[in-house]
Amino acid sequence: MSWRTVLVSKRSKLDYSLGYLVVRDVEDTVKIHISEISVLIIENTATSVTTALLSELMDKKVKVIFCDSKHDPCSELVPYYGSHDCSLKIKRQTEWSQFSKQRIWTEIIAEKIRNQALVLEYFKLEQSKLLRRYIDELEFNDSTNREGHAAKVYFNALFGKSFSRSMDCPVNTALNYGYSLILSAFNREIVCSGYLTQLGLFHDNMFNQFNLSCDLMEPFRPFVDLKVRLMEPRQFEKSEKIELLKLLSEEFIIDEQKNTLLNTIKIYSKSIFHALEEDDTALIRFARK
Repeated sequence: MSWRTVLVSKRSKLDYSLGYLVVRDVEDTVKIHISEISVLIIENTATSVTTALLSELMDKKVKVIFCDSKHDPCSELVPYYGSHDCSLKIKRQTEWSQFSKQRIWTEIIAEKIRNQALVLEYFKLEQSKLLRRYIDELEFNDSTNREGHAAKVYFNALFGKSFSRSMDCPVNTALNYGYSLILSAFNREIVCSGYLTQLGLFHDNMFNQFNLSCDLMEPFRPFVDLKVRLMEPRQFEKSEKIELLKLLSEEFIIDEQKNTLLNTIKIYSKSIFHALEEDDTALIRFARK
């Protein structure tokens, strides 16, 4: 079972040799067996990668994320075929009923607000009671936009009334970095399950390649928020990135068992697909920290 998140931050050459990722820089050579790697993040734009390595990483379903000159995730590798029966899965995906998708979306939003309330309760913030009330007021397909109302209350309570998600500050940079890691993990699981990331349940942006990933990841955003709030970043550099990367290997409870966040995302995603195929929201398995 893959479990490592590998971050390449120095100018290096990456290649493949006998089942290993080989990382060579001016100081050292490191070998890591590909079977152990779940996510590879290439942060330095001066790094070179062989096509043999990329092919092997895709074959072993390793998520590869590339960063830009500011060291922020900007792109990733997604294989054409993540499952042997992807044609059948995509056909089924296009046949999911609108009612079923909206019902699943309602459950996802309820869980997101519930997790936001839990984060506020962790910090003993009174606004958690208002979020609990929003869950009770939630209507089918969130037609009254309880998600939007909850977000405003939540972020102001968690990071201060002057905080806005549009601000250019270390907190937002950290949040965006953490969200991008979670999004990438969902992209991997959706493709590995044989479905298209473009066809969402609620998100339907023609310019977004990851509409379904954006849908499924919503209840996991508060886990990033909690991590960033505890970090209280005054800058966002390598140490802060490493701290957020640790989130992927932290333990969560899902289906009454402990799993790393990456495995939790896998179990949760499969349960969503099962619920959609069977039109039964009782099949969804949500996570707890």
